[in-house]
Amino acid sequence: MGAGTADQHGRPIVAIVGMTATGKSDLALDLAEALGGPDAVEVVNADAMQLYRGMDIGTAKVPHAQRRGIVHHQLDVLEVTEEASVAAYQRHARADLDAVRRRGRLPLLVGGSALYIRAALDRLEFPGTDPQLRAELTRRAETDGPDALHAELASADPDAAARIDPRNTRRVVRALEVVTLTGRPFSATLPEHVYAVPAVQLALDVPRDELDRRIDERARRMVEGGLLDETERLLAVGLDRGTTASRAVGYAQARDVLAGRLTAAEGITAIARATRQLARRQEKWFRRDPRVTWLPGGDGAGPRASLTAALRTLGESTKGMP
Repeated sequence: MGAGTADQHGRPIVAIVGMTATGKSDLALDLAEALGGPDAVEVVNADAMQLYRGMDIGTAKVPHAQRRGIVHHQLDVLEVTEEASVAAYQRHARADLDAVRRRGRLPLLVGGSALYIRAALDRLEFPGTDPQLRAELTRRAETDGPDALHAELASADPDAAARIDPRNTRRVVRALEVVTLTGRPFSATLPEHVYAVPAVQLALDVPRDELDRRIDERARRMVEGGLLDETERLLAVGLDRGTTASRAVGYAQARDVLAGRLTAAEGITAIARATRQLARRQEKWFRRDPRVTWLPGGDGAGPRASLTAALRTLGESTKGMP
């Protein structure tokens, strides 16, 4: 997907990003309808866990019947036993964005997985991998503990260590793998705030106390709405063997409920807590990106105000374009 493709159609890619439970999907659908509906707009998913087939309730995936006829891409493309790869997502998402533009439609990139969004939009290349080295680093993380590996990363690449949560063993392992293979800091491969194509990023600014209430309510609705049954079905097809899917917020806690380690009420509390922690990490990431335009969100603003602000921002961003 090159800059020439974007220039040919004269409009930037629109990305609706931000924290979980802020209302990204609803805004995307409202915006799609305002910009011409199914004949003019298509959505490309940028939520890593919504890539997985069958992970619907726990990822708040918009049901097909509620997509208002808008075509969605990068949903239900992986089995839960498959590992999600940012590099693979970059190839597939960019191909989808290109194809949407070639059809003369506007692509909306929608999701809260920050690195996936950066992979789709920014100048970002992925160093190679060494399965044997990665397996050895993973084994060490299991035997020595993630803190020991994070300390090693801090010694080799302090900048990367400062940006990676010590509990995110997968990213710590990947950072050490890149440092070992390339002899360069992993932080040197992290994306800069430079688009590969013209783009506009929009995020809903929901007050934290309201966002926490939404997260609590969402956790309750998920469990009462069938998350435990959904998790049982996914376990039957290998969820516990999936290196990526098995760690998804909501499903990890649902497994504890099914195993009797938590009651249903305790599961709801645990899901809400983990989701709030996720939302805090997402907020830190997106607040650091100066290109994100924050729109009025939350009940005090209402969906109409959010949509009006989004349309105004897009209008300003395309002034002077052919």
